[in-house]
Formats: sequence, C-alpha cells, structure tokens
Amino acid sequence: MRINGSTVLLTGVTGGIGTALATELSRRGARLILTGRRRDAVEPLAEQYGARAVVADLADAGDVERLAEEAAGTEILLANAALPSSGELLDYTPEQIDRALAVNLRAPAVLARLLAPAMVEARRGHLVFVGSISGKTATKHSALYNATKFGLRGLALGLRQDLYEHGVGVSLVQPGFVRDAGMFAATGAEPPAGMRTVSPRQVVMGVVRAVERNRAEVNVAPPEMRLLSAIGGQFPGFSERVQRRSGGADRTVRTVVAAQRGRR
Repeated sequence: MRINGSTVLLTGVTGGIGTALATELSRRGARLILTGRRRDAVEPLAEQYGARAVVADLADAGDVERLAEEAAGTEILLANAALPSSGELLDYTPEQIDRALAVNLRAPAVLARLLAPAMVEARRGHLVFVGSISGKTATKHSALYNATKFGLRGLALGLRQDLYEHGVGVSLVQPGFVRDAGMFAATGAEPPAGMRTVSPRQVVMGVVRAVERNRAEVNVAPPEMRLLSAIGGQFPGFSERVQRRSGGADRTVRTVVAAQRGRR
C-alpha cells in the first residue's frame, strides 16, 4: 500500500505514539481520520494536521460501530488505541476487565470487520494493529494486558491469512519499551536496568514499513528484547524462572501500575 493519497483511520491519536504517527502520516500525504474519546484533545489535532475528527469511546460498542460508519472509505486502518491494563487481575473489577478487553481487543476486531469488506471489494487496503512485545511472552503483574496483546497478535496473524487472497494486507507492530511516550512518559517510571528502549520515531517507521512492505509482524525493540521475547514465547516456564531472579522489571511494573490505576 502507498500511504500517499490513502485514507487512514488512526485510533488513539492523543497518546504520544498516536501523535507521532499522525505527524508522519500527514507528512507522507495521507488523508487522515483521527479518533479519540476526548473532543477537546482530538479536534485541535485534527485541525493541526488538516484531518477529520471523529470523537468515539472505543469501550462503547455503539460508538465503535458509529466510528466505522463515519470512517467509511478508510483504506488503511491503524488500530493504535489501548488502555493501560497492567496490574494483578484480582485488583480489577469486572467492569474494568470488560473495558480493557473492549478497547484493546474487541474494538480493533470490530473495526476490522466493518471496514475490511470495502477493502476486499476494491482489492486494496491494509489493516495495522499496534500491539506490544507483551503479546509474545507473559510477565508478572500483566495478566490482563498480556491477554489483550496475545489476542491481538492472534487476530492479526489469522486475519492476514484470511484476507491475503482478497488483496488486503494485515500487519502487527509490536513495540518494546518506548521512551518519551507511552507508559514511561505517562508515569515517570524508569525502564528496568539493562533494558534498552526505542523511540516513538522507531515505532512510527515500523508502522510505515509494515504498510508499505506488507509485513506480517514488525517487532520494534532492541535485539536482546526480541530474542528474550521469542524464547519466552516458546519456553514460558524458563522465562518465568528468569524473571523471578530479576527484580528490576517487577519494580518497574509496580510503579507503572500505581500511576495508572485511575485510568482503568
């Protein structure tokens, strides 16, 4: 897919990575449709990038369907929105669990379902799901977040096979720890000692690469993190033992959880 001249629906535009994506896609000549839950945050960004704004809460099933209707003609879906859902599952209410599943997994699936038929008819289009390295291997205090990202990975890779014969591409972009955006920027937590980070720009270029080269999976992380996540996915018991011996990541997640508790 060529980004220049294509209509792109970008969810989660008000986050750090979302804003970086909007900047690059606009620079590349995309016709942007930007969406987020807060009108006061989305509409100024839309004006800045000459885009169309659609205010929608992705936890609301009706809003998701309305968004798809208002974004008819989308040629590239960039499902970037996600709720922070770290922390022990026992600390979540059933309503908070439903909201995390709705925003992080159900909304991308429903948007794909509602927007892809027009792409199939045109034999042209691309769906990009922004997941996380947490979708490859589980970590402590992240059961719900892992569940949504594991699910998103399965959705993307399975849907890719379904749509291949119809000329529609599907990609999964999985960042590792991102500096200057996301959970570290929002909470002030420090990455675990020895763990390198990536920049929002690297994530953005991973998305661009996924669209333009129709890549199945783009893991935007340092080589050591990509290796550890691959090993963890294949050998979860071994990964669990390694994590238990290292308390750095545990301390980082606890800081993030405490800071994000009010955003569930």
